[in-house]
Amino acid sequence: MPEAHEPIPAHLSADEQHLAKLGYKQELSRTWSGFSNFAISFSIISILAGCLTTYGAGIANGGPVSISWSWPIISIFILIIGFTMSELVSAMPTSGGIYYWSSKLGGPAAGFFTGWLNLIGLIAVTASVAYGCATFFNLTFLAWGWMDEFSLNAVFVTFLVILALITLINIFSSHLLALINNVSVWWHVVGAAVLVAVLIFVPDNHLSVSQVFTDRVNLSGWDDGSTSSFVYFFVIIPFGFILTQYTITGFDASVHLSEETQGAAKTAARGLWQSIFYSAVGGYILLLAVTFAIPQVDGQPDYANIPAGGVAYIFDAALGANLAGLLLFISSSAQLFCATACLTSTSRMMFAFSRDRAVPGSRLWSQVNAQRTPANAVIFAAILGAIITLPALKSVNGIPTAFYAVTSVSVIGLYFSFAIPIYLRWRAGDAFEVGSWNNGSKYKWMNLIAVIEIAVVGVMLMLPTSPFGAPWREEFDWAAVNYAPIMVLGVLLLLTIWWFASARTWFKGPVKTIDPAVVEAFDD
Repeated sequence: MPEAHEPIPAHLSADEQHLAKLGYKQELSRTWSGFSNFAISFSIISILAGCLTTYGAGIANGGPVSISWSWPIISIFILIIGFTMSELVSAMPTSGGIYYWSSKLGGPAAGFFTGWLNLIGLIAVTASVAYGCATFFNLTFLAWGWMDEFSLNAVFVTFLVILALITLINIFSSHLLALINNVSVWWHVVGAAVLVAVLIFVPDNHLSVSQVFTDRVNLSGWDDGSTSSFVYFFVIIPFGFILTQYTITGFDASVHLSEETQGAAKTAARGLWQSIFYSAVGGYILLLAVTFAIPQVDGQPDYANIPAGGVAYIFDAALGANLAGLLLFISSSAQLFCATACLTSTSRMMFAFSRDRAVPGSRLWSQVNAQRTPANAVIFAAILGAIITLPALKSVNGIPTAFYAVTSVSVIGLYFSFAIPIYLRWRAGDAFEVGSWNNGSKYKWMNLIAVIEIAVVGVMLMLPTSPFGAPWREEFDWAAVNYAPIMVLGVLLLLTIWWFASARTWFKGPVKTIDPAVVEAFDD
């Protein structure tokens, strides 16, 4: 180290000093409280979004047992993933945290692939949430008689309007975004409580406890509808994992907003794992309430109509059009909050990744406007989200299979990007310099379990979920294809070619934006 250097500027706060040590100057506005940091991850997880938009996938792939048992079990695994990431963000709280961690622990190549997987996952989750939100608003209008029929074309137009709206909100002000996310938390808490109360007290009939915890259903089309075979337990039910894995995702927003959060080394870590925990508990209560309210026909649960109609069918049959519309409106509004937060997280990741020159057009996407928000990154992320959702204009039996493909892409991209730094931290062992929030020696088994869970679920989500989507079947239909593996593996192939042909010669990982003298002062 040099013997002399410039003194650390006295005006730097503890957060800015930590960020300077990591190599960055404070460019974004650090106005978010610890609660706001928790709020954005809680809003993106959004039990009123993921739980309800993918409910039909859970019922079709396993039935009530896929919800009453799979949700708590998978939630525990995801909470372990959250703990491992909380430790990492405490040590390195930066906007591009996921890929920054990989770069520091595994070198430029690890950072490059992690960053792109994370960015793809974030763009896909923004698109899927906005599309789900559009669907629910259209179902609300239908329930209230404001529309004559449900149309995928109308849903897509609403989807584009929602993307435009959340883009404007994200461009306007970082402080406004923090306020919106704070309101979002209470909307989710009160809204979920209203849904649960209505579903408990209004329906004339409910399923029994035995039916909710033991009924098995296979509406996937695979294995002739068997609910007792090896395929049912080890393939069909795992297809239903998308309900839990998709709902409880996007919590890396606490990481991406860490440069805008006060006391980030502790508050971002706490916000991350707490958003998972409270969402898991609240989501389970909500899902059980919905499942108990499943309508019955001739004394038998009517599972068959749920995959296409989703919770809208359950609400309408159990509550009537007016109350159904109210619950759908509560959920739609929550999903609008969620989509706004998703775009915020995506734009911050794109800003950070571009700041380190990994994205074509980096100079444009790393610019901030007068409100100190990365406006160009916001707009570009929204446009990409619209493009990858175009296949949702087609459907099979009324179900836009492409929507579930987009959700799969978001889950695979995000969780695979999490797995790389989690594994690298495990490999680093006790040499890893932990932050003020850490897992102690428990990282030795927690990180390993986290990586294994991600790998298993990721593979399951790339399989054809319907016989119509299997190219070797006579009934094959391109509209039913799960294009998640095509997109994920295709992008990985392109990234590999790009890395070896060019990127490895110029991408060297995080680029320091702070005065070198300040960084040296910290290193002494």
